Amino acid sequence: MTLFEVSPRTRELQTRLERFMQQHVYPQEAEFQRQVNAGNRWEHVPLIEELKTQARAEGLWNLFLPRESDPEGRFGAGLSNLEYAPLCETMGRVWWAPELFNCNAPDTGNMEVLVRYGTPEQQAQWLQPLLNGEIRSCFAMTEPEVASSDATNIQSSIRRDGDEYVINGRKWWTSGAGDPRCKVGIFMGKTDPDGPRHLQQSMILVPLDAPGVTIERMLTVFGYDDAPHGHAEVTFNNVRVPASSMLLGEGRGFEIAQGRLGPGRIHHCMRLIGQAERALELMIRRAGSRTAFGKRLIEQGTVREMIAQSRIEIDQARLLTLQAAHMMDTVGNKAARKQIAAIKVVAPNVALAVIDRAIQVHGGAGVSQDTPLANMYAQARTLRLADGPDAVHLETVTKEELRPYRPAKEAVSAD
Repeated sequence: MTLFEVSPRTRELQTRLERFMQQHVYPQEAEFQRQVNAGNRWEHVPLIEELKTQARAEGLWNLFLPRESDPEGRFGAGLSNLEYAPLCETMGRVWWAPELFNCNAPDTGNMEVLVRYGTPEQQAQWLQPLLNGEIRSCFAMTEPEVASSDATNIQSSIRRDGDEYVINGRKWWTSGAGDPRCKVGIFMGKTDPDGPRHLQQSMILVPLDAPGVTIERMLTVFGYDDAPHGHAEVTFNNVRVPASSMLLGEGRGFEIAQGRLGPGRIHHCMRLIGQAERALELMIRRAGSRTAFGKRLIEQGTVREMIAQSRIEIDQARLLTLQAAHMMDTVGNKAARKQIAAIKVVAPNVALAVIDRAIQVHGGAGVSQDTPLANMYAQARTLRLADGPDAVHLETVTKEELRPYRPAKEAVSAD
């Protein structure tokens, strides 16, 4: 018995998903890397399209969109956040696997924005091709000149000029922009720099082939370029788009950003649990196959403690993830903000701890390209920043924890 029961449909999807991973993904990890390195690293990998076709044929497609955003199941599988959690965890065991099921970031968050806030015309132009897996997208928010963990710091401009908007700014860590299939970005900038602090920002759709959009360079994460996905620094120089490209309306960018922070970002936590589980499996297999000082590693006390500690931490993180997902489903994202913030701190730190132990047990192999552990570590460490720094999430938890102790008038004004 589990604290969070899943539906028979979810169990059936989980069985099919695990079988797909065993048959088509784990055996192809070396082939994926071979294809990436075979020519231009920023060309699309044929293997991905082959496996996407198979996954879609098996009904393992667009599983991510939460039921609250799509209650009729018009765009996705109609699963709740809680139902999706174990599926997302399974996909996360291999960093490139989510794309096979059209459940990859940042497209999932962007698709949810378009489902929630897009006009019928915007949905026809951008959402449908994304749902079909025909194109990719990016999210252009973070800027090198300001501390972008506070979204109100964003300085890029979106200026109305007749029937168009003119966009200027420099963005970086625009993940996915290196992929030639990336056709559209959601750009965050200021339409009213002098307005109320949380009403200055807007979000607008920008085709990446628009004049004035320039990919300046691809950034690396601890030396990994994550090709062909990648993380770009992009400049927008007097880029003009139709006024109909605005999402929801001027001054509502922060509102959209907050709406995007729930499901799209808790997905990272789910995937991190999958990475930690895989790291633990690799650790145990390695410890059982290596001998040092006359005993197998798995018989040595230090390694056994590593295994036990990892299991405890993973299960704790999973339960907190499921609790956050359950609350999002039952009381909404806003009421679940403390749990969402908590798991955004816990999941990457637990994954880092478990992956680090697995690296230690593997010795030199653990930091080499012969295992996925080094890449997993780099990705997990990045998510202590990409999903907002730990300090921001800890402050959210503290505020929510102190809320019952504040005078009623102060608590209302803080909201």
